[in-house]
Amino acid sequence: MIERRSLESLGGGNHGWLDTKHHFSFAEYHDPQRMHWGSLRVWNDDTIEGGTGFPAHPHANMEIITYVREGAITHQDSLGNKGRTEAGDVQVMSAGTGVRHSEYNMEPGTTRIFQIWIIPNSQGGAPMWGAKPFPKGERAGKFITLASGMAGDTDALPIRANARLACATIKAGEKVEYQFSSPTRRGYLVLATGHATVNGKVELNARDGAAIFGESALIITASEDTELLLVDAEDLQ
Repeated sequence: MIERRSLESLGGGNHGWLDTKHHFSFAEYHDPQRMHWGSLRVWNDDTIEGGTGFPAHPHANMEIITYVREGAITHQDSLGNKGRTEAGDVQVMSAGTGVRHSEYNMEPGTTRIFQIWIIPNSQGGAPMWGAKPFPKGERAGKFITLASGMAGDTDALPIRANARLACATIKAGEKVEYQFSSPTRRGYLVLATGHATVNGKVELNARDGAAIFGESALIITASEDTELLLVDAEDLQ
């Protein structure tokens, strides 16, 4: 099963400094059919104006991944961590027993991010934060893992969940393949840019999502240059 979730069907709103789209129920957007997808709880598509951002606020018991698509995001938290993450790079925060953080676009121009929340394997644990650059050349024509709590993903940023976030870029006319370890895994695919067809039957435009279940593999064919991200999540049912 591959269910397209078009950009136009997403919740969200424009708050002036923040234009946000929610793939799953979040804040004032509530859809009982889109509460989560396995252990994937949130996928927000945020556009943040320069000199603005999210002031300090608390989190606990959630794995929070930020993928910067354009511009840069500046992080600061109650653990004393500070960092600036640029386009194409990733930061991860394991909220654990609790942490406060702020995320600001300190750049003169617009910043665009995907913020992804994944339910951890267990509650508690000391909060952690980390960031890492992932050169786009490394993901050309193949998936690379950006963040993961799955065995063997030693080069990825660690999360405390049986899940991974992978990314690939493909040129027009090219294909990329992803194998699930089991058809009971739940995939959620989003195109950051471009246009592509999944398994020869579902077409996606830029910023569309696709909820995937019962598939052993994905073959994604680009009709124009495409950047895509995939969460491979645990089925909680």
